[in-house]
Amino acid sequence: MLYYFFQYLDKTFDFPGAGVFQYISFRAALALISSLIISLIFGKKIIEFIRKKQIGETIRELGLEGQTKKAGTPTMGGIIIIAAIIIPTLLFAKILNVYIVLMLISTVWLGGIGFLDDYIKVFKKNKEGLQGKFKIIGQIGIGLIVGCVFYFHPDVVIKERIVSTSKDLGTISTGVEKNLNSPVYSATAVKNLKTTIPFFKNNELDYGKAISWFCDDCAKYGWIIFIPMVILVVTAVSNGANITDGIDGLAAGTSAIIGVVLGILAYVSGNTIFADYLDIMYIPNSGELVVFMAAFIGACVGFLWYNSFPAQVFMGDTGSLAIGGIIAVYAIAIRKELLIPILCGVFLVENISVILQVFYFKYQKKRRGLEYASTHRLFKMAPLHHHYQKSGFHESKIVMRFFIIGIMLAVLTFVTLKLR
Repeated sequence: MLYYFFQYLDKTFDFPGAGVFQYISFRAALALISSLIISLIFGKKIIEFIRKKQIGETIRELGLEGQTKKAGTPTMGGIIIIAAIIIPTLLFAKILNVYIVLMLISTVWLGGIGFLDDYIKVFKKNKEGLQGKFKIIGQIGIGLIVGCVFYFHPDVVIKERIVSTSKDLGTISTGVEKNLNSPVYSATAVKNLKTTIPFFKNNELDYGKAISWFCDDCAKYGWIIFIPMVILVVTAVSNGANITDGIDGLAAGTSAIIGVVLGILAYVSGNTIFADYLDIMYIPNSGELVVFMAAFIGACVGFLWYNSFPAQVFMGDTGSLAIGGIIAVYAIAIRKELLIPILCGVFLVENISVILQVFYFKYQKKRRGLEYASTHRLFKMAPLHHHYQKSGFHESKIVMRFFIIGIMLAVLTFVTLKLR
């Protein structure tokens, strides 16, 4: 909102300094600072309010060291994260930008599902919370909305790279000369279903062309692959973040690392110079997402102040489902969803550890009986961070090592843009 206000002051009254709001980097910095202030200062008040209302975590006995001490710790702290994301975004981003609108809807939608789950656990005293099928339906719902908007909305476009074929020096509309075979971007934005794919020479995959081998006209039905892919990514990443949120600070810190990478990728994708240098798609208007991601990073870091060991508050499903969904939708918006298995490797491994544990248990139960399956599990406990807790590692050491792995995966994600 402040963007439009200062834009009006600049154009109407030539107000000194108002033009600085045109810069994404400036507004992103303000969003980051604001989200930190909200999560640090107002977060403390929210925690005190939650504690007074006796909204505490109910701990299941899992035989983990220090587990019983966590009982009664305030939960539903994801409200802090959501508030610290939404308020700065509304203040400093172009709220009429289609990407920003979709990110805000996704945040509220998945945060609402998580809030309902926490509400049932805390106030209805039902440890199971919201039934899994309803969570999945909610995740599929937002995935369907995101997929349809990205496919049908006229503002969701890219600009194709073109190569000059002139034997002489060519001059483009900006007056900047380009040498022979120097790549430039077309003047007209186009709609397509291209996305970035790592480790391949051309670095791009078109969902439409992926089914074009069925028939000559099948490329226009690329949405048949694209929309289910969006639903799968949103569901998988939001659940991955939810599963990762099992020990103090792990989900918030890992998400902040992922957020930094996505913010940088959004910035370069919305800038013709950097997009050209990195040989990635130029996505008009996607640079505005940097403001949103700055607020996201600030919210996660600010929340980590209270959530690091020993945690003063837990984010609950209110926060974990929201941050996972945000990461998924954001990656899809900048067409980097196929980088998620690398960038969100911690979430992926946590997810896989649970799947493997359940599959192995059922297999051994069927083959050798319940008693054998119960005493011969693949992991000492799933998800993976609990396996290491059972192995005698302190949760602070586990979290720090997962952070290191997250940073390594972040670097690898950038490297994939040049490994072709």
